Amino acid sequence: MSTLETALPATGAAGIAARILRPLEAALGVICASILAILLVVVLCNVLLRYVFDTGLLGSEDLGIWLQVALIALGAPLAINSTLAMRLDVFVQRLPAAGQPFAAVVADVFSVLTGLILSFGGAEIATMLGGISPTLGLPEWIRFGFLGAGGALILLMLVLQRIAERRGIAVLASGLIGILLYVAATRISLQTSLPPSIILGLIAALGLVVAAPLPHAFLGAAFLSIAFGSSLPEPAIVSSTVTGMSKFLLAAIPFFLLAGGLLTASGVANQLVRFAAALVGHRRAGLAQTTLLTSVLFSGASGSSVANAAFGASTFQPELVKRGYPPAQAGAIIAATSVLDNVIPPSIAFLILAAATNLSVGSLLVGGFFAGGVMAVCLAVAIHLTVREQEPQPRADNTERWKSTIAAIPAFGLGVIVVVGIRMGVVTTTEAAALAAFYTVFLGLGARLRFSALFGAFRQAATEASAIGLLIGTAGPFAFLLAVDDVSGLISHLTHALGNSPIAVLLLSNIILLVVGLVLDIGAAILLFGPILLPAAVAAGIDPIHFGAIIVVNLMIHGLTPPLGMLIFVVSGVTRVPASALFRAVLPYLFALLVSLAIICAWAIIF
Repeated sequence: MSTLETALPATGAAGIAARILRPLEAALGVICASILAILLVVVLCNVLLRYVFDTGLLGSEDLGIWLQVALIALGAPLAINSTLAMRLDVFVQRLPAAGQPFAAVVADVFSVLTGLILSFGGAEIATMLGGISPTLGLPEWIRFGFLGAGGALILLMLVLQRIAERRGIAVLASGLIGILLYVAATRISLQTSLPPSIILGLIAALGLVVAAPLPHAFLGAAFLSIAFGSSLPEPAIVSSTVTGMSKFLLAAIPFFLLAGGLLTASGVANQLVRFAAALVGHRRAGLAQTTLLTSVLFSGASGSSVANAAFGASTFQPELVKRGYPPAQAGAIIAATSVLDNVIPPSIAFLILAAATNLSVGSLLVGGFFAGGVMAVCLAVAIHLTVREQEPQPRADNTERWKSTIAAIPAFGLGVIVVVGIRMGVVTTTEAAALAAFYTVFLGLGARLRFSALFGAFRQAATEASAIGLLIGTAGPFAFLLAVDDVSGLISHLTHALGNSPIAVLLLSNIILLVVGLVLDIGAAILLFGPILLPAAVAAGIDPIHFGAIIVVNLMIHGLTPPLGMLIFVVSGVTRVPASALFRAVLPYLFALLVSLAIICAWAIIF
């Protein structure tokens, strides 16, 4: 789908830009879907060769990393104007009408800076870097060249989109300001007593306030902080970005997204709904409890709370309203239960945490089962106390329960592949995700999905994964400056001042996460604060896996809190219920999730 939401004029400069933009978006979509398909084949071939022929594909991991970087670089331009851009537009919406165009110009300045940094920084590294990849036999500069091409495409897409929206003057202003800042940042020196990481954070906060894409705010702020004494020059910023996204483990993210998309497209997800309804549909608030149980079951497939929120909003919202639920309460239940998808394995949040902290993915998945179970019980109690359905469903008989169980077996098989494969060490996390994606491709073929539906699933997974990957990469310079400025040491001193007890560490950590989670995406918050908080927790005697689960649970709760509230906005977009009404209606379930967080923290102290 084009990022242009409205019909565009067919004549003039706007029409020309639109006619160029549509095939460009389509071409990038095909390229990204193709890269994802190639990446899937590479990983699957390696698994096949290892277990059938007792050999392996030479350089498969390096090839997977290079394909991952290419996917992120070429998919990032598609996210500029979509929900994948991770824009925080709450503050902009509160501005007077006259101030909103100004904020849009400032937001685009960050995108212009990102395009320039990736283009010229990537080109500079490419010209400086020598050597050949020993496993692939390709020049090393190519991997950095992907980011250079991606930066140029970001600039091109931004200009075309703004002209197509009849905002040519605005994008001209953004371009000029961005170029001036780009040139000035490396040529002037501004004295300040604040450390560079704080400067970076303040500039990035400005980007968030004006609704710049979150990765663009991070990267633009990292570059502008050079003028304030940052130790990261432009090539190092780009190098840090590429290094952050060059992890084979991260290739599991597009595979899990693909598995979730195909599970929904094939209709297998609906069998989970039927199974859940047969178990709990007859109870008080049966349909709401069915929504909750479906989220628990769907968690073992998608690993994405956003995917589950979109699925639940389209599947359950009409039925909940039909049963007498107020629309806002129905949407709030869907959003609250969707939190579980990034806690119960497989979880993209745990993959990001493992990449940032080197914790064991398999152990984190086990911790996710416990944490997700506690959250599900607390939500079930909250739903039971706050909802009384007008027309409860009839109790399913044994025949219906048996049929629904049989029909849901294909979906359960997906969870077995992922969790058992990883936990027993049969396959790596990325290989398990690839097997899960391959399994759902077969489910789609069995459901006789058309090629267009299969392609759409590949394209959507690829573009979503590229947005997440760009965020992971652009958080790298920020994390580096936080380490240089010894922010982890500051946290350690604070915990020592509070007694360095597990209670003090958990209290301080949760306060920090609750604050940063209000304005940061969960992925960015994990990448920035996971490595900082974890050493203090380990020093206080807290199990690192348990603490990792606490980090994810704490930050996932912010999917329901303003101003970011991603899950609230996803449900609002699908159901057309105002986000403000959903934020009010979700309060009882938000309280239940905070209770679950307290229980998980208490468990960490006691055991």
